[in-house]
Amino acid sequence: MAKNETLNIDKPTVPFAVRWGVLVLVSLAMFGNYYVYDSIAPIADLLASQLKFTDSDIGLLQGIYSVPNILMVLLGGLIIDRIGTVKSITLFSILCFVGSIVTVMTVQLAFVGDIFRSVFNSDISNELVVMSLGRLIFGLGAESLIVAVTTALGKWFIGKELSFAFGINLTIARLGSFAADNSPTFFKSYFTSWDLPLMIAVIMAFISVITALAYWYLDSYAKNNYHMKPEAKQDKVVLREVLAFSKSYWFIVLLCVTFYSGIFPFRTFAIKFFQEFHGLEREVGGMYNSILILSSMILTPLFGLLSDYIGKRSLLMMFGSVLLIPVYIMLLQTAIPPWLPMAMMGLSFSLIPAVMWPSVALIVPEQKLGTAYGLMTMIQNIGLAGFNFLIGWANDSSGGYELGMYLFSSLGFFGLFLHSCLNGQREKPPGMVLNLD
Repeated sequence: MAKNETLNIDKPTVPFAVRWGVLVLVSLAMFGNYYVYDSIAPIADLLASQLKFTDSDIGLLQGIYSVPNILMVLLGGLIIDRIGTVKSITLFSILCFVGSIVTVMTVQLAFVGDIFRSVFNSDISNELVVMSLGRLIFGLGAESLIVAVTTALGKWFIGKELSFAFGINLTIARLGSFAADNSPTFFKSYFTSWDLPLMIAVIMAFISVITALAYWYLDSYAKNNYHMKPEAKQDKVVLREVLAFSKSYWFIVLLCVTFYSGIFPFRTFAIKFFQEFHGLEREVGGMYNSILILSSMILTPLFGLLSDYIGKRSLLMMFGSVLLIPVYIMLLQTAIPPWLPMAMMGLSFSLIPAVMWPSVALIVPEQKLGTAYGLMTMIQNIGLAGFNFLIGWANDSSGGYELGMYLFSSLGFFGLFLHSCLNGQREKPPGMVLNLD
């Protein structure tokens, strides 16, 4: 055994306060990440009125985030393997910060728009070019930051309250989305211009960088003073293993794309929809949009415990899909208070992920889970990008929200069909027993 390893073993174990200090710091890094991601929806009406953005433009700003993540799922694990979680969290948080700055610097970076129009002979506005570039840069770092944080938590909490630590991490992170949705209430005086709320997003991204650096310091301190296990390698996507996955896995992947395409692209336009279709104030629209996040923070862990206790995973996922079918049609009825369909959507948003993601571990061998989850996330981002673009186009081409809502509702029917297919599968890969019931 090497001398430094012997010295490491002689050191005391990492105390509770240090581990939970790490949890708070990396969770705050994700808080800023989630806030920046959801910072576009609250200013959608301002972008339309002040910059003449169409819904297609707004869909582009949100959808372009997912474009680099299609490849970053493949590259992120390699980067984390190469430089470790500490440097990775710092690197990816800096990318998010830079992206948030570029998004708001439309005047200073107007020449970028000029170059784009000259090269592509396009009449797209400078503001849209620069903001899209910023969101693209932000996307390069955001999803990989989540992967790096997840890896770090596995390192610090393996065998020690790991599930609870993941739950706390997700709750703090989703508080960022909750804060962004309600930013018109929290920072009402800033919503006179489209760029001021985005400056708040820059501050939140800067907080992510600061907490990432603080985590770097705390990690170095712990390595010098406490016994720590070597950092485990992150699983990477291995494409040749894809062909070995069962039909059940692919049905769950399609369900994942279908479900998230009905939730996050809706949130892109939700606040603007509540303002224009229901005549609500921006603050009220933000509050309704945040129902999804608040419900998931509270109910997702409870539904996870329920599925562990009673099983019936396929039935629970099917119930979540059924809930989504009438939601969007109900939102088109002004006589129905919006809180009711939003509560139903929040219930579905809490139920399906709590059952769907763990179900993959039941049908994929443990040694291939990294590949399975990586591929699932990659395909999910394809759906998120495509549906943000599609709904923006649908709203513009139809001159309203009805077509987009019908498209969302159709996803519920497709999800129900996928559940029927999944329920009909009883495959048993070598050494595995599929039991979604």
